[in-house]
Amino acid sequence: MADHSAKYQSGFGNEFATEALPGALPLGQNSPQKVKYNLYAEQLSGTAFTMPIKENKRTWLYRMQPSVVHEPFEEAEHATLRGTPFDEALTPNQLRWSPFDMPEDDKDFIDGLVTIGGNGDSFAWSGCAIHVYTANKNMKDRYFYNADGEMLFVPQLGSLVLRTEMGVIDIRPGEIAVIQRGIKFAVDLPDGPSRGYVCENYGLPFTLPDRGPIGANGMANQREFLTPVAAYEEISGDITLTAKLGGKIWNSKMDHSPLDVVAWHGNYAPYKYDLDKFNAMNTVSYDHPDPSIFTVLTSPSYPTGTANIDFVIFPPRWLVGEDTFRPPYFHRNVMSEYMGLIHGVYDGKEGGGFVPGGASLHNCMAPHGPDVKTFEKGSEASSDPVYLSATLAFMFESRYYIRPTKLALETQALQKDYYKNWQGLKKNFKS
Repeated sequence: MADHSAKYQSGFGNEFATEALPGALPLGQNSPQKVKYNLYAEQLSGTAFTMPIKENKRTWLYRMQPSVVHEPFEEAEHATLRGTPFDEALTPNQLRWSPFDMPEDDKDFIDGLVTIGGNGDSFAWSGCAIHVYTANKNMKDRYFYNADGEMLFVPQLGSLVLRTEMGVIDIRPGEIAVIQRGIKFAVDLPDGPSRGYVCENYGLPFTLPDRGPIGANGMANQREFLTPVAAYEEISGDITLTAKLGGKIWNSKMDHSPLDVVAWHGNYAPYKYDLDKFNAMNTVSYDHPDPSIFTVLTSPSYPTGTANIDFVIFPPRWLVGEDTFRPPYFHRNVMSEYMGLIHGVYDGKEGGGFVPGGASLHNCMAPHGPDVKTFEKGSEASSDPVYLSATLAFMFESRYYIRPTKLALETQALQKDYYKNWQGLKKNFKS
């Protein structure tokens, strides 16, 4: 077996070429008649063949056995994971959840996924689903791939080791990873029980947002994204391959690990990003900027500017606006916002209730903003520069309504008194 420590190459959307054994990558053509080490050549296409070259995603894999070597899939049950259609009734109410408890019995990452809500249509490649996970068991002899969409991992408690077809990725809270549609992987928990969030993107693959007037640098820079180098597993035994297709879970039996890729080249590969590397853009004069300036990744849709899903963060940063209400302002948005907290205190909710591992949902045009304590503090604060430290929140923002699942509306984690955060905002008007 090859070395399975995490090793990386940098860049976003690059044409990578990597081999775990010398000469495993063919030279001059993708599918020669014979591949060194008696490997099989297999292409993995993440977009249609005819997509424009700048958007075309595909990778050539050189593996011990092709992916077709498995027994027939059989549908399986999953009590808390689902897909489209999300057809539950919408509510205009603001919603917030406390952190989900760790499981009492053994659950790996896949078994520990709980769908909070979603939108769009995975059959039509649009929309997203939002999940939380709580897990306490490694995926031993079990592997997974998602045919419905790519998965953005946001750990909040405990690190993850993602063993993928293209290599090994390790992420801790404060880092993220993306595994694209169809790529096989397994999840290990090096720190023990783990909790976090997953955005399942049914639409166009995540990419970096256009910077526009910001220019060539800033926000998330391409070179800070890391993609694994080739690392293979040569394992035989009773292996389960689990797939997600059409919102349902399917299991198949194999006699070998599907992570048997010895070499690969292409631009369709998983990656990680350290959110500490984000170069936050902010006001240096007055007013709180729109949160879109903190976008890390976007899944574009049309018309341009109304994203299928954006991944936005609120990292440590300087606040320097003069005579400005510095916390997030009161707001109503045509986009729908699901927000989570990785660590610290969010500067818009200093009154409590929004804690690490928790989340809130403000759907289209649902009013939201600072709670009473935050408003009072922000209204009286000095204009001296302040460094906002020890905090990291994020947002999944979508052009489509995010419909919460029945489970999300019935769980004990739902805070039924969330609305009280704003009831103490008094009428201060004086003519």
